Amino acid sequence: MSTENTVVSNFDTWKKFLGDRVRQAEKMGMSEETINKLAYEIGDFLDEKVDPANHSNRALKELWDVGDADERRTIACLMVKLAKQNA
Repeated sequence: MSTENTVVSNFDTWKKFLGDRVRQAEKMGMSEETINKLAYEIGDFLDEKVDPANHSNRALKELWDVGDADERRTIACLMVKLAKQNA
């Protein structure tokens, strides 16, 4: 199993991984708006390319799938906030 698959298969690991990346982006001077935009793009990528490996990821995918673009941006922003708490 690759590192990427391990990271996305465990929701707690995913939150920590994402939180670490958010902190790194902040240290590099990225704005919150840019970080949220990247989170949205990552969400789109994961929605298209990764089959959710657990119930938490499946629930997020289902929410993503039913949301319009604005709602997906909200989900991405919330994931960034959640990730920051878990970094």
